Amino acid sequence: MRSRPAKVLIITYYWPPSGGAGVQRWLKFTKYLPSSGWLPVVLTVNPEYAAYPFRDPSLYGEIPLDVEVHTTKALNYFALYNKDQSKIPHAGFASGNEKGLRSKISRFIRGNFFIPDPRKGWNRYAFRKACELIKAENITHVITTSPPHSTQLIGLRLKRRFPHITWVADMRDPWTDIYYYDMFKPSLPARMIDMEMERKVLVRADTVITVGQTLASILAGKAENIEKKIHVLPNGFDEEDFQGIVPTLPEEFTITYVGTLSPAYPVKGFIEAVKEIRAAGTPMAIKFVGTVPEPVKALFPADDEGKGPEFIPYCDHPVAIRHMMESSLLLLIIPDHPSNRSILTGKIFEYMATEKPILFIGPNDGDAARLLSLCGYQGIFGYNDVQGIRDFIIRVAEGKPVKRSGHHLEYSRRALAVKLGELINKAQ
Repeated sequence: MRSRPAKVLIITYYWPPSGGAGVQRWLKFTKYLPSSGWLPVVLTVNPEYAAYPFRDPSLYGEIPLDVEVHTTKALNYFALYNKDQSKIPHAGFASGNEKGLRSKISRFIRGNFFIPDPRKGWNRYAFRKACELIKAENITHVITTSPPHSTQLIGLRLKRRFPHITWVADMRDPWTDIYYYDMFKPSLPARMIDMEMERKVLVRADTVITVGQTLASILAGKAENIEKKIHVLPNGFDEEDFQGIVPTLPEEFTITYVGTLSPAYPVKGFIEAVKEIRAAGTPMAIKFVGTVPEPVKALFPADDEGKGPEFIPYCDHPVAIRHMMESSLLLLIIPDHPSNRSILTGKIFEYMATEKPILFIGPNDGDAARLLSLCGYQGIFGYNDVQGIRDFIIRVAEGKPVKRSGHHLEYSRRALAVKLGELINKAQ
């Protein structure tokens, strides 16, 4: 390891005050990466010009004091959709509940005229600033992280301008294989253009990082002879986020779900299991923390006393963690889609860090299920396994042991930053 940390330029659209899962990965890496010999220089969008679906000002306090942060303006193409920041679509409209002609037209425009995504309005400003930083600070390593996948095009252009730089492309989600991609109704030409952009990024990047093995395999199939430069670096949890928070068990047995719950997330099996448990005389509370559109809320019936689930809007990250720590059981649901085996949410690692029981509903052969199984968790069920879901909830409610292990500790952000430093070193 070098005596003085070398600078690495991290280009990310999501950065405080942006909230949501997308900001966590690189906010935490910048915190711990210097111990591996790399000093991050962050390039992001000026919040006044950004299109954030969520804002979490509390995250400002997590930016290390010795990390340079540079911002630029951007063209906010989402203003064409809705000037209200709270209406900015996220997760590819997957969490929205808008219907009708306007919604269809908006989706079609998004999928055919803003390729790969509307946040590409930041690219020309970010490219110009990145060139200045590379020259002024003699930067030789650049990391681009997506989504938005338009950010990868900045790295592609920089690699053409500065062939000597080492470019690491970090892909947190699938690009043209994302589960909501077809919601944009892309035409065949639009789809082909998008796929070619994706292919060029994968071919030209010196190293590609992604969050799970299934997604790594999907990306490796996009071009010939690229599998050796694709590496898995999962998300994780920051132990410091949990310091000072004492885990508690609420008086009433409480199941908590944290995050977005859109129509793409099947809940029928869970609802049926809860109905059967309540019919047998076992009371429980259900709490959803995050974005849940009205049509999904309507799917959850009230109990015999007329009490329905508690729906808490998106909240700051520390508050979300407290909700996790004050639960009896944490619920995790994966969207139902042919590509769902590759979904490995950042939330799953924070769930494990609480050491609370976890009820997983999704593909049994997916990356998320394999991770939970590897770490000793048993509550893994398919979407329609009502009996299995019911029996597991009862088991937890009765206080019976749920097998866990300490294997999840290797997913701490500090440990993962060490692995990231090694990947950057190897990419030289």
